[in-house]
Amino acid sequence: MVDLTAKAKKIKLIGTDIDGVWTDARMYVTPEGEWMKAFSTYDGMATAMLKKRGIIVAILTGENSDIVIARAEKLNIDEVYVDEHEKLKRLTYLSKKYEISMDEVAYIGDDINDLEVLKAVGFSALAGNSPIQDQFTPDYITTRHGGNGAFREFADIILNAQ
Repeated sequence: MVDLTAKAKKIKLIGTDIDGVWTDARMYVTPEGEWMKAFSTYDGMATAMLKKRGIIVAILTGENSDIVIARAEKLNIDEVYVDEHEKLKRLTYLSKKYEISMDEVAYIGDDINDLEVLKAVGFSALAGNSPIQDQFTPDYITTRHGGNGAFREFADIILNAQ
């Protein structure tokens, strides 16, 4: 059995996918062709609490989305990478930039494009409704689904351990 508290105590940087973790993985389109996403405010509060504790938050999403950039700006998240298709390479870069070992990095994702990163970090999680739970067993699977506080639940484990 995985000792979640021991893994969570070490975390100095948390990486996160957006669609399927911070959102319910659906994309809404208005009649005018404008794209929209719904974010949980619980996840936004989690970023503030993590930052207050000195934990770096990094968004890594394969989507090229102004919506994600706007959400990150509102939450004062500095490390935001949209249209990122080499997430492990980016997270490795960030670990070197901040002089943090990959064992001190956590990551929460939900789909195939997150697998490589999930396997490389010190503390991995999948959103509770992830379609890849049969392909990878992370350290933790949230009880909350993406868009309903999955990131907050994962962040709380880290915050409570520290």
